[in-house]
Amino acid sequence: MTLLALVLLVVLGLAGLAMIPLGLPGLWVMVGGILAYGWLTGFRSVGVATIAIVLGIALLGEILDNWLGFRFAKRYGGSTRSGWGALIGSLVGAVIGVPVAIVGSVIGAFIGAFLGAALFEYSASRHARVATRAGWGAVLGRVAAAAVKIALGMVIAVIGLFAVLSYAS
Repeated sequence: MTLLALVLLVVLGLAGLAMIPLGLPGLWVMVGGILAYGWLTGFRSVGVATIAIVLGIALLGEILDNWLGFRFAKRYGGSTRSGWGALIGSLVGAVIGVPVAIVGSVIGAFIGAFLGAALFEYSASRHARVATRAGWGAVLGRVAAAAVKIALGMVIAVIGLFAVLSYAS
C-alpha cells in the first residue's frame, strides 16, 4: 500500500505541475495526491495541519491567478473597469477555448484577458492606445499568475516530499 501511495503522490504531483501552465487545476490535483497519499498511509505523516496548509496554498494560487490579471491591467494604465474586463475575459476565454485540446483554455484565457481588458477600458476612456496597453498588462498578469502558481506547486511538492520522508523515518 505504501508503494502505491508513493507512486500516486509522484504521478499526481508531476501531472499537477504539468497542468498549471496549461491553465488547468494542477494545484488541486497535487492537493488530491497528498490527500490520497495520506489516506493510503493511514494519515501517519499527513495530518490536519498539512492538509490545511496545502488547501490554503491552492486557494491562494487561485486567488492570485485571478487577481494578477486584474492588477496588471490597472498597472499598465487601465482603470478598475479594465481590471474587471481582464478577469471576466480570461474566465470566458478559458471556457470558450476548452474544445481545443490541451492548449485551448490557455490560449482562450490569454486572448480573453487581453480583449476583456482592452474592450472594458476602451468603453471607459475611448483611447485605443490606453485600451491596448491595459490589454497587454492583462496578458502579462496571466503570465505572472502562471509563474506564481508553478512556484506554489513546487511548495506543495516539497510538502509532499516531507510527508514521504517523515513516514519513512
